[in-house]
Amino acid sequence: MTVTVGDPAPDFDLPGDAGQISLAALKGRKVVLYFYPKDDTSGCAAQAQGFTAEAADFAAAGAVIVGVSKDTPASHGKFRAKYGLSPLLGADVDGKVVERYGAWVEKSMYGRKYMGIERSTVLIDAAGIVRRVWRKVKVPGHVAEVLQAVRALSLSQTT
Repeated sequence: MTVTVGDPAPDFDLPGDAGQISLAALKGRKVVLYFYPKDDTSGCAAQAQGFTAEAADFAAAGAVIVGVSKDTPASHGKFRAKYGLSPLLGADVDGKVVERYGAWVEKSMYGRKYMGIERSTVLIDAAGIVRRVWRKVKVPGHVAEVLQAVRALSLSQTT
């Protein structure tokens, strides 16, 4: 399954290192939902640090940032503490949310095929509708692109 622009965002309710995180509880706010492969890896740390560095700008635009991986809440807590991260971190240990959002894909490394989380981001508006989807995300420049999309969504919803 995958999500496309204009779809209602699939609901989620995940444990996090700082408590439960659910789409229903975030209704009325824009949500930047990003999926990443694994806590404490270089690319995932760089991405989370990028979102942390721009957290005030996302908040000013009315958005909350939620990172999701299949790691446990305890792993998320260590990851947050090690890098001083601000995004909410949801633990999708059984992978159901990752699958609903189409981020669980076949990958290939050195000719070996396996299933894993595709680095991807979904922008959900305050009404719970998917407004933008980024697949196969490359970390450099991505946070700025997402912030620009959040700001553009804010402008289009106020005019």
